[in-house]
Amino acid sequence: MEPLSDEDLVARYRANAGSREADSLWNELFQRHYARVALWCLRLTGDRESAADLAQEVFLKAFRYLDSYRGESKFSTWLYSITRNHCFNEVKARASKPEDTGEAMLAELADSAPDAHTHLERQDAAQLVRDLVRDSLSETEARVMTLHYAEELPLDAVTRLLKLDNASGAKAYIVSAKRKLARAVARWKPAARG
Repeated sequence: MEPLSDEDLVARYRANAGSREADSLWNELFQRHYARVALWCLRLTGDRESAADLAQEVFLKAFRYLDSYRGESKFSTWLYSITRNHCFNEVKARASKPEDTGEAMLAELADSAPDAHTHLERQDAAQLVRDLVRDSLSETEARVMTLHYAEELPLDAVTRLLKLDNASGAKAYIVSAKRKLARAVARWKPAARG
């Protein structure tokens, strides 16, 4: 007997909700997809423990929102979109959270605080970079650069996250963006001196 498709398992799960059979049907879906979901989480986080935790959270979300699966796409597509969104939100949340705010960390930050002049120079440099990126790069190139360099996501994760379908993925956008930025900096230098 041929195994049921994911979509058939979901339909049977819904028809038998609350029964032992429903539990085994959900377990079958879990077994089929857990390894791939965990691998995707690992690629985004770079940390095995976090990936395992995130994969569990993804399946909890999928279980909780299974009623929202309408069957317009494959179950795996629906599940991986939950995975992508959940992991991306987690990566963004981690990037915005300070890792340690103990007294030693605060004292170290206070000792290394730049003076007002240095702070203004850094602000000006950051604004210059933002202006060069905005004026020189396409929207996709800017997003790829931000995700790869600012958010520190691997290129393969950026490719999947932005659903880039070109042969080289995010790497092609990085190469193009670097060329454009180099030309923009070359044009900016003489103007800044004059």
